[in-house]
Amino acid sequence: MKNLSLLISTVFLMFTANSFAQGNDKGLLEKSIPEVQLKNTVGDVINTAKLHNDGKPMIISFWATWCTPCKKELNTIHDLYIDWQDETGVRLVAVSIDDNKTASRVVPYVDSKSWEYEILLDPNGDFKRAMGVNNVPHTFLIDGNGKIVYSHNNYAPGDEYELYDHVLELTEEK
Repeated sequence: MKNLSLLISTVFLMFTANSFAQGNDKGLLEKSIPEVQLKNTVGDVINTAKLHNDGKPMIISFWATWCTPCKKELNTIHDLYIDWQDETGVRLVAVSIDDNKTASRVVPYVDSKSWEYEILLDPNGDFKRAMGVNNVPHTFLIDGNGKIVYSHNNYAPGDEYELYDHVLELTEEK
C-alpha cells in the first residue's frame, strides 16, 4: 500500500511539473515589458515599462561592449536601421549590461559607431534578469501594444533579416 501511495504521488508530481513546464514554454512572450528603472547615457532615469513606440514595433537588444557578437549585430542593424524606420517606424533600444567596471566604454563605443539607437544602461543587471536574459546578445521584439512577441538569443550573420521579417509581419497586421 505504501508503494502504491508513493507511485501515485510520483506520477502526480511528474504530471504537475510537466504541465507547469508546458504552460511556461513561451517564457516572456505575449507579456508586457517589466518595470525597472534604468538610466540613459545622459543620466535620465527611464522606466522600462513605459518604453513604447506609438503603436509601432520596438526592438530591445541586450548587449555589452565586451561582447563581439553583440557589437556585430548592432553594427549590422545600424547599416539597415534608417531604411527599417522609414518602412516600418520601428524603434530600437539597446540595453548595455556592462557593469561598473566597463560601463565607461559604452558612450565612447556608441559615439564611435554613430548609433541612432536609444541606449540604456543596466549595470546591475536588473532589467536583464527581469527579461530572463542569460547571455548576450539577446533581442526582443515588442508589438505596437507593448507585448513581447519574439525573442532571439545570440547572433549569426543574417539574423537581422529574420528579425526584420518579424517587424514587417507586425506592421502588415495593421
